[in-house]
Amino acid sequence: MGPRTAAPAPAGGVLHYAEAALPGAAIGLAAGSFGAVTAALAGLGAGLTGAIAAGMGAPLALLGGVYGVLVGRGLVAPGAIGPAALFWVVGFPAARLAEEAFVAAAVGHGAVLREPLPSFLLFQAMLSLGFAIGFLWLHERLAPRWFRRIRSRNPVAAALSSHYAPPPGRPRGS
Repeated sequence: MGPRTAAPAPAGGVLHYAEAALPGAAIGLAAGSFGAVTAALAGLGAGLTGAIAAGMGAPLALLGGVYGVLVGRGLVAPGAIGPAALFWVVGFPAARLAEEAFVAAAVGHGAVLREPLPSFLLFQAMLSLGFAIGFLWLHERLAPRWFRRIRSRNPVAAALSSHYAPPPGRPRGS
């Protein structure tokens, strides 16, 4: 298998890119909900659990969608871990910081962080590689199915769908 390269950006409108970004946004939203599940299992109240879900789900959904647009525009090669890791080493700490600020505001707490900002961001950046691997793994399994489903009406999805097609003479799934 040769090196992965980003495909040239297909012609498409804003709605085409938004539709192609849906798998990444859905993965981000689902990932953000795991914090709420953990909070609920820990016995936190419904208000705090909801704040955690919204505070983490919204930024991760937005960033997951941005990642999908970058892939659709040909700026990031589909399935490449390096660009995904670089994207999430910035995006994941930013999403966590947004979540901490949202939760602090929702519960009326003045301090957003209990530790110094550089320490917080560095720790979140270290965690981001694991998140990037999980995000990319899910994206590579969900997005091609979505692209095949909408490719007849979406040129961005059609171009991405052709990237995931099996090589000539090789049946799908082998």
